Amino acid sequence: MEKNQEYMSLALEQAQKALAAGEVPVGAVIVYKDKVIGKGYNKREEQQNALCHAEIEAVNEACRALNSWRLEDCTMYVTLEPCSMCTGAIINSRIDTCIFGAYDEKAGCMGGLCNLTDLSLGHRPKIIGGYMESEAQQLLSDFFRKLRKK
Repeated sequence: MEKNQEYMSLALEQAQKALAAGEVPVGAVIVYKDKVIGKGYNKREEQQNALCHAEIEAVNEACRALNSWRLEDCTMYVTLEPCSMCTGAIINSRIDTCIFGAYDEKAGCMGGLCNLTDLSLGHRPKIIGGYMESEAQQLLSDFFRKLRKK
């Protein structure tokens, strides 16, 4: 299995954990030198905290693993295009590359709604969007379809 596919599959596993917990199914992993150093999934409802997005959870864990706020030479794999808060965290932590699954035209800030990385904010990560998009989108579609039925 190709490395990007392997790591995105791990992010999808994290999204499944969110789904099982009744959260919007978004998962993220951060890789440094072919090792997963951070992972997370949405926990906003569980924690009743607006900051508990998958990407923020993964960044926190990765910073602890490297004992640094600088996540240079790291790649984030996330199942949904990051929002403004998470894009800001990716920029501020100096993550080199963000590979995401589904585009988010309502709140995505790496090309869906807007692209914050086009601004001169001190760091510009490489972005690869739409990677394994159908798998990520299916999780989201199933979640929101069930939510509407309630």
